[in-house]
Amino acid sequence: MENDPADDVRRLGEWLTEAGLTLEIRRPHAGDELPETLDGYDAFVVLGGDQSAFPAEDGTPGAPWFPALEGLLRKAVRFRTPTLAVCLGAQLLATAHNGTVIRSPSGPEIGPGLIGRRDAADNDPLFRYVPLLPDVLQWHLDEITELPLGAVLLAASTRFPHQAFRLGDRAWGLQFHIECDTDMIAGWTASDAGLLADLGYAPDVVIDACTAALADVEEIWQPFAARFAALALGTPHGAGPGRPLPLLGQE
Repeated sequence: MENDPADDVRRLGEWLTEAGLTLEIRRPHAGDELPETLDGYDAFVVLGGDQSAFPAEDGTPGAPWFPALEGLLRKAVRFRTPTLAVCLGAQLLATAHNGTVIRSPSGPEIGPGLIGRRDAADNDPLFRYVPLLPDVLQWHLDEITELPLGAVLLAASTRFPHQAFRLGDRAWGLQFHIECDTDMIAGWTASDAGLLADLGYAPDVVIDACTAALADVEEIWQPFAARFAALALGTPHGAGPGRPLPLLGQE
């Protein structure tokens, strides 16, 4: 699912289709309705967005469709639908299961970086092949401060300890981005120009740094996406035709 037009499926979509999945993109920000269930779908992907996963002080959700989306995320975990939730999507996966997300007291995390794989990743079907210090791209102001009960922490960093987690045996949340390309990053630097100025970051330096990291990100996360597709399709390599994959999608 696409939560924000500025954060579409981009390279992640290419990797998933190359691995055999057919994408059905839902854009609730443009008026698309969310499915009531995930019946008939092989997997579920929730992308990022500029909204917050937690409600405003008056109780208004970060976006009108978030309550329904959280309901779908609960169904995905309950019925073991393979699920991949990215950045805001990961935060919504957490809040849907009584985890906690807040505006990060550590400040924004923006640009390329490394995260550290945790020991539990050794037994995870997707993360066991991820290197100890994988390259990622970050762009978020909020953070998950408490994981849902029963969640397995798979990757962490010093400032933001909950970088990746799994709920049940088929739902993964990634606080970082793997879908970006240079044009997407350039768009974010333009829309967040004030934030970057406050941080003392030069937009062109941010774009160049992210672009330089793209090949390393792809080397790690394209095979990860292929393993997710294989899990969804029940095939050794993710090959073969699949039923549509609904995408709900910059934090």
